[in-house]
Amino acid sequence: MSISRSSLSLCAISSFVLLLASETAALQTSGPPGAAQPPVPYASVSELNGMLVQVKQTAQSMQADLEKTRIDRWKTDSSTKRQTQANVDSIQRNLQSALPDTITQLSNSPEDVGASFKLYRNLDALYDVFGSVVESAGAFGSKDEFQALSNDMTSLESVRRAFAERLQKLASAKEEELTRLRAQIKTLQAAAPPPPPKKIVVDDTEPPKKPAVKKKKPKPAPAPAEKTPPPSSPPAK
Repeated sequence: MSISRSSLSLCAISSFVLLLASETAALQTSGPPGAAQPPVPYASVSELNGMLVQVKQTAQSMQADLEKTRIDRWKTDSSTKRQTQANVDSIQRNLQSALPDTITQLSNSPEDVGASFKLYRNLDALYDVFGSVVESAGAFGSKDEFQALSNDMTSLESVRRAFAERLQKLASAKEEELTRLRAQIKTLQAAAPPPPPKKIVVDDTEPPKKPAVKKKKPKPAPAPAEKTPPPSSPPAK
C-alpha cells in the first residue's frame, strides 16, 4: 500500500497531538484536587456529528456500489481480477466492522485525540485501497461502475480531508490548553507557602552516670545443729 505525502504529514501532526494530549492529561492530574474537566463545546460536538453522518452515508454508498460491481466480467487477466476482488473484500470487512467501531468510540468521546486519529487512519487506509479499485474499474469495468465508484471516492476524499483539518484544530486547542495549565501550575506553586525548615536537634550533654550497683555478698549457710545422743537406759536389776 502506498503512503502519500499528506498521510506522512498527518502522521507527524497526529503524533504531536498525542504527545500534547498526554502531557495535558499529566498536568491536569497534577493540578488542584477536585478540578473538573471542562465540558466539550457544543460547536465541536455538532461539527463532529455532521462529519460522522457524512462518513456513514459514504460507507453505505461504497458498500452498495461494490456489491453491484461485477469484477468477473472485466476485460482483464485473472490475476488482476483476483487482486481487485481481494481489495473489495477487505474494504467491505472494514466498512462492516472496523469503521462502525471507531465511529462509536469517537461519538462517546468527541474530542479524544486517540479516537480521532484512529478514525482518520481508518479513512486513510480505505482511501488508498478503494482508490486502486476505482482505477481498475476505470480501466477494465463498465462506465456505470466507474462513475458510481468515482462518486464514492470523491465523498471519501472529502470526509478524509475534513478529519485531517479537525486533527489540526485539536492540536492547536491542546497546545493552548497545555500552555494555560503550565501557567496555572506555576501560579499555584508561587502562591503556595514554602515548607518550614526541618529542625535538627543536637544533644551534646552527656547523660548522668548511673551509680554502680554493689553486689551483695551471699550470706554463709548456717551450720547444721549438733545431734544430742539419746539417754542411756538404766541397767537391769
